[in-house]
Amino acid sequence: MNLDQYLPVLLFILIGIAVGIVPLALGYILGPNRPDAAKNSPYECGFDAFEDARMKFDVRYYLVAILFILFDLEIAFLFPWAVALQEVGMTGFVAVVIFLAILVVGFAYEWKKGALDWE
Repeated sequence: MNLDQYLPVLLFILIGIAVGIVPLALGYILGPNRPDAAKNSPYECGFDAFEDARMKFDVRYYLVAILFILFDLEIAFLFPWAVALQEVGMTGFVAVVIFLAILVVGFAYEWKKGALDWE
């Protein structure tokens, strides 16, 4: 069995592992390490981790996140339309204007309801 054919593959794997591990090791060795109780505490969703786990929390945080994802994904539908604008013609243009009008109405509704206010 000739192992010379596997040398490039082995070098590729070793270099890949080194590229992944060397920066992590350098950051661990050279980086500052000043732990305290606040840094070592668990952190989730922007809420204080030192209160009661059964406390009531504000749903607006999640609402804004869901609205961001919703509007972001809807805007992502505009990219294929922009690329194919010449092929879709006036019918495609009118369809996208209607789509954008629905987006603007939804955004205005959410803004009027106060879903985007942080207080």
